[in-house]
Amino acid sequence: MAGRPTLLIVDDEFNTRDTLVEFFSRKFDVSGAGNGADAIKLLQQKEFDIVLTDLRMPEADGMSVLEAVRSKAKRPKCIVMTAYGSISDAVQAMKNGAFDFIAKPIKLAKLEEIIASALKAPVQAENSASAAIENIPGNHVPPAPGIIPPVSAADPMRRVYDTARTVAPGRSTVLLLGESGTGKEVVARYIHDNSGRTGLFVAVHCAALTATLLEDELFGHEKGAFTNAVAMRRGRFELADRGTIFLDEIGEIDAATQVKLLRILETHEFERLGGSETLKSDFRLIAATNRDLKKMVADGDFREDLYYRLSVVDLHLPPLRDRKGEIARLTEAFIAEFSRENMKDISGITPGALAVMEAYNWPGNIRELRNCVEKMVVLATGKILDEKDIPDLFIPPVSGKKVPAAEPLNLEQSERELIRKALTECGNNRAAAARKLGISRRTLYRKLESLEEQ
Repeated sequence: MAGRPTLLIVDDEFNTRDTLVEFFSRKFDVSGAGNGADAIKLLQQKEFDIVLTDLRMPEADGMSVLEAVRSKAKRPKCIVMTAYGSISDAVQAMKNGAFDFIAKPIKLAKLEEIIASALKAPVQAENSASAAIENIPGNHVPPAPGIIPPVSAADPMRRVYDTARTVAPGRSTVLLLGESGTGKEVVARYIHDNSGRTGLFVAVHCAALTATLLEDELFGHEKGAFTNAVAMRRGRFELADRGTIFLDEIGEIDAATQVKLLRILETHEFERLGGSETLKSDFRLIAATNRDLKKMVADGDFREDLYYRLSVVDLHLPPLRDRKGEIARLTEAFIAEFSRENMKDISGITPGALAVMEAYNWPGNIRELRNCVEKMVVLATGKILDEKDIPDLFIPPVSGKKVPAAEPLNLEQSERELIRKALTECGNNRAAAARKLGISRRTLYRKLESLEEQ
């Protein structure tokens, strides 16, 4: 049995444990334990590649086994088994470091797939997440564009980076929360880059597509599925096989698409539009939204079962106004980026100009800062950006000088003013105004409805 992967199966139900031990003995060096206490003793005596454990057991439960797994220098991947009635416990186990979970009664083919994925995932050593966050600048995986490593434990983004590194090697879904423009796609790419997955990072902006187009985008179609379907087209889930699919603005999808999304998350199976063949994809899903999904669930606008599938791990990205320490470093990075793109020789920004930018509230967050710096670089005539290069959009003139606003701008008020300004400039053409604001028409209509209610 030398060289075979080692598997520990923990279950107090003899029939389940015996069946699993017999089945996996073909490919694994298998050990069995009838309760959590015996499993913990085995973990102290032997190294395992995979631990498959029930959650509800006498003496010591599955959470205790998971804690013992986390204490080992070479952590085995832990997969938890649970009854349908206690899926919430399995979700909590994944938040505590489990690789994945499977509901009883066990489907052996599905369990084999999960174990195969676990064996391919990188081994995580004890405290590796903490160690990695200390060494992000020199890590062998290059940070995603826009990633600014935290400089101290007090950095508001410290928890985001730490959790992102911890969950990256697993299969669990991640839900990124926060205002528009806070860098959710950047963090999603960062998780993918550190996951060890060999496939593509595939991004889909859900709000930019109608329900029909979104379904086609996600699942693809067969030739002749509808008018003008002159050839087969692979969908984004298919393209994300062995990789990561990122669904931005997940709160905008309609009820029918929510049902189909729930199914593919549970089974990793789907059919192209107009097709009958069931396809499989080994994707990892990361979703993002600036909406309150819990409230949408309470209002009946979002499926509760889908919400729990998406929010195994929640990461909340704070707005840029709460991350003022990043403004200088982001500004320098954007200056370098846009100087290269526009063949400009700009080496930095003056302290006075930087102070003005740090005093601003940035309702559009990092996206607004990036656009602002790009405009400054493109229009600059000198080699160092200064106050005269800062756009007038957010700095009111006082006595002929540009100074930061005395009071921080209110986010909702700023949003209303920007929308009204865009509509005025576009002659009340909502489609044109949406393009000018960089948002979808659906998002603009929703914001206008909200404004009318106020």
